[in-house]
Amino acid sequence: MKISQAWQLGIWDKYKMPVPRHRPTSRRPIWIIVLISLVCVSLIGAYIYPPQHYPACYFFTSSVCTPFKDWFPAMPTRPLTDDEMASRVVTKDILSLPSVQSKNPKIAFMFLTPGSLPFERLWEKFFLVVWGKISMVDAEKRLLANALQDTENQHFVLLSDSCVPLHNFDYVYNYLMGTNISFIDCFQDPGPHGNGRYSEHMLPEVEERDFRKGAQWFSVKRQHALLILADNLYYTKFKLYCRPNMDGRNCYADEHYLPTLFHMVDPSGIANWSVTHVDWSEGKWHPKAYRARDVTYELLKNITSIDENYHVTSDEKKVGTWRPCLWNGEKRPCYLFARKFYPEALDNLMHLFSNYTAI
Repeated sequence: MKISQAWQLGIWDKYKMPVPRHRPTSRRPIWIIVLISLVCVSLIGAYIYPPQHYPACYFFTSSVCTPFKDWFPAMPTRPLTDDEMASRVVTKDILSLPSVQSKNPKIAFMFLTPGSLPFERLWEKFFLVVWGKISMVDAEKRLLANALQDTENQHFVLLSDSCVPLHNFDYVYNYLMGTNISFIDCFQDPGPHGNGRYSEHMLPEVEERDFRKGAQWFSVKRQHALLILADNLYYTKFKLYCRPNMDGRNCYADEHYLPTLFHMVDPSGIANWSVTHVDWSEGKWHPKAYRARDVTYELLKNITSIDENYHVTSDEKKVGTWRPCLWNGEKRPCYLFARKFYPEALDNLMHLFSNYTAI
């Protein structure tokens, strides 16, 4: 941030003028007149032709740079509240930070679980580390806060206790580290389970047109993890006005807070799909769950081959939308992990792991 200084030039008469007398006309110092003229011309030029500011790049795709001014949302036409103004300043600073250069960049895998990890043995086979447990938005922020303490953690993956890996560690590492976006599920649902959960109490900061929905299982880069912890403005709106049994509607903050936040502050910085596969095809309140008998090589091969993400609205029209999963502009498989698996499926998964992760 440049600090401009206003310089004021003044000429003071410090001396008492003597009685006029006849003498040759004195020559005023020409250099003072020239200096004052140059200053005036410079000030006028700066006013008419303001300096161009070339912001730092924030997003790279095959050496293409997207400037800061091109992606940060435009100022709303209404006056900003004090909290909004403060939030925008913090958000701009965080998103314009250069990436932390680490000699050993790592991925933090964070498990949101009410108890022990049923697939611990499978995850040990995946990366030979025992990870933690905890339980929604506040729990997610606590997990991020702990993971951010290690400056070498550059990407943060939120998983549940019923999640399993679909690829080997090297594939997952290269997939997440090889791009500069976060994988946050985000889409607009005009139906009762989408915008039907919106509350006008969120105004003026969150308008209904910006309200978004998505799965809570995210994978975010470090800048976005910092932003999640720093945000208090939008977090407070969802804490107060997005909860079950409020005004006759059931709103779930873990499905709406992050999609709405990033749609508003950095829409081009997210992929709009989650790298964790969930099957909602049964149309129930909970996704399809896989028992031991369901876990076959064919099932896992089918999931790992999916290269388009699907969203469907909850209104009567049930509008479905398929979009390709683009990784640095290239169509790639969408999913690195999958849920929801029963603990009884562990032996089958252990037996198949080396085969299906090589797909």
